[in-house]
Amino acid sequence: MVHAQLDPSARQALAVVAVEAKTRKDLSWQQIADVTGLSVAFVTAALLGQHPLPADAAKAAAEILGLDDDAARLLQTIPTRGSIPGGVPTDPTVYRFHEMLQVYGTTLKALVHEQFGDGIISAINFKLDVKKVADPEGGERAVITLDGKYLPTKPF
Repeated sequence: MVHAQLDPSARQALAVVAVEAKTRKDLSWQQIADVTGLSVAFVTAALLGQHPLPADAAKAAAEILGLDDDAARLLQTIPTRGSIPGGVPTDPTVYRFHEMLQVYGTTLKALVHEQFGDGIISAINFKLDVKKVADPEGGERAVITLDGKYLPTKPF
């Protein structure tokens, strides 16, 4: 992993290039993730500028997307995270949800649109579940399920 500080706009620009290459090559996020050996959510977030990729995964992703060695190196850099502009909540629990959406919001959007098409996930026709489960490494984990009805955009 490259631990270089860089202008955040470089990763943002690379995200645009990666999405354009994905579209041009008619690839799914899953197909790209498959060549890296990492999860689809992580790779999608990385390509959207929210995570660094390990060297081998960065090279594999760059290769399938047709990107050069400079792009592969840039995919390994630690990004300035946060993909959703706006005010930051001050309550610690709410802040963590805000942080999760800052890092994974664009990933969730990309995966929803790829799987469902243009539309939204309803927050009105919606179910939320929170479960506490044991963490195999000790302690506890929170499992949060957001279950919203998909509403396609309708042309008019």
